[in-house]
Order: sequence, then structure tokens, then C-alpha cells
Amino acid sequence: MPSFSHSWLPFIYLYGFGGLFFFFGMYIIHKTKGLDLRLKRNKWWRKVLYFGYFYFLIIHAILIIAALYW
Repeated sequence: MPSFSHSWLPFIYLYGFGGLFFFFGMYIIHKTKGLDLRLKRNKWWRKVLYFGYFYFLIIHAILIIAALYW
């Protein structure tokens, strides 16, 4: 079985450290009023961005688990 540093450490780095940049960027967009949340299309784009981040995080985790344990 691969070691932790070859399987889960890249995952933690990608979604942990990369997630910090993503959520900091979303925070900046919110504070600078880059998205007008009164508009339906801007609410939709915000949901798409959050959904995309968590979708890829979950799919990546499932595939790592599948590769390690099946």
C-alpha cells in the first residue's frame, strides 16, 4: 500500500493550501462587491464556484480511497 506522503499528502496540499487561495479570493470578491447578489445570474455563478470546488474535492477523495482499498 502506498504511503501517506504519496497518497493523501498531495490531496491535502491541493485542497487545503489551494482552498485557502480559493476561499480568500471568494472573500475578496464578497468584500469588494465584485458580485451583485441581487442578480440571479451572479448568485448562480457563486453557487457554481462553490459546487465545483467541493465536487472535485469529493470525487478526488473517492478515487484515492478506491485506488488504495480496492
